[in-house]
Amino acid sequence: MEVKVIGTSNLNYQASKRELDLSGGKSAGICYSKNPFEHLLNESEETTEKRIERTKNGGHDSVYGHSEINLIIEGAPKALAMYLNNEHEYNTSERSARYTKMSLTGEEQALYDEWVEIFKNKIISKYQQKAPDFINERKINSLAQENARYLISVFTPTTMEYSTSYRQLNYIYGFMQKELRRGNPTEFDRLMRPYFKEFCEGLEKTGYIDERLSDDKKGREFSLIDRSPYPTQEHFGDVYSTSYQGSFAQLAQAQRHRTIYYSFKFENKDNYFIPPMIKDDYKLVEKWLSDCNKQRGVFPQGLLLNIQEKGTYENFILKMQERLCSCAQLEINLQTKSTLLKYIKALKLSGHPRATELEQFSKGSRCTFPGKFKFDCKSRCNFPDGITGEREI
Repeated sequence: MEVKVIGTSNLNYQASKRELDLSGGKSAGICYSKNPFEHLLNESEETTEKRIERTKNGGHDSVYGHSEINLIIEGAPKALAMYLNNEHEYNTSERSARYTKMSLTGEEQALYDEWVEIFKNKIISKYQQKAPDFINERKINSLAQENARYLISVFTPTTMEYSTSYRQLNYIYGFMQKELRRGNPTEFDRLMRPYFKEFCEGLEKTGYIDERLSDDKKGREFSLIDRSPYPTQEHFGDVYSTSYQGSFAQLAQAQRHRTIYYSFKFENKDNYFIPPMIKDDYKLVEKWLSDCNKQRGVFPQGLLLNIQEKGTYENFILKMQERLCSCAQLEINLQTKSTLLKYIKALKLSGHPRATELEQFSKGSRCTFPGKFKFDCKSRCNFPDGITGEREI
């Protein structure tokens, strides 16, 4: 066997659309030509061009997935990032609302700043003495910001690097065009449309949009919103399907697990995630819900959605290895544990042989996992409530 690098996608180099088309045409030659790859590299452009025409006209788009395009996207709303991140062919680096203080405007900034201070005081009073090395000043700030960001709009601008293939970028453009033509748009759809339009205009300026690639022939569209009239049927076995209430913020974390499929529906009644840290103070809970309602028109990130999750047993274990941890976002940590317990119960009822194995993951965070699944943590938190899965932050 011989392994060679035949192409790279690098920062600070922008290939032309022509180069990407020629690359795809030569890749198609691997499928159709009996000649070795070196011959394809040196064939005439006319020969490659014929293959480009044949593949694009025939819908053989996969050959255009070998070339990757890196985008830097500034000022896009968090909601747009969620649309992009729910498609499975990408890499993304996005500015975190957990680790950066948000710069907002008007009343939203005042609400956010007020709650950052409230959460700081709650965290200090309950946890700083319990685990002073882990709950240090930096951690207190990030945890306070993580909780306060539930109040801010899902349309808050963010910055992200987004990398995907030439083919997929064209599919995304086509999906956005479908959204712009969607009949009977919801309130959320209407708020998204200006951003879809602006993003499409930006893609057009890159010169990479190809009508034959963006005109999807299989009826696909964005996967984020489940628009079907049917409820999710729960099932737990070698594969699983479940649904639960979760916020925009949690879903944005969950959809990074690209081996698992996520979508959501809006609930019929508005409800909001209440950070466990304040649940024992009814006055703070009342204030929290009141402040969330003030933000309802801009869809706060704490708005609870009906989230659908579908995956395999093995990939659910991978999710637990990421999310059952003291450092994971609390809401997704709690939801992952809830799904785990539901999974264990269902396997026991059905007599599934994996029930006993899965039950071993219910003892606490990933550092308590059994055997080969135990996570070898290089920077132990020594945070008892986090390790046992009983933390409120």
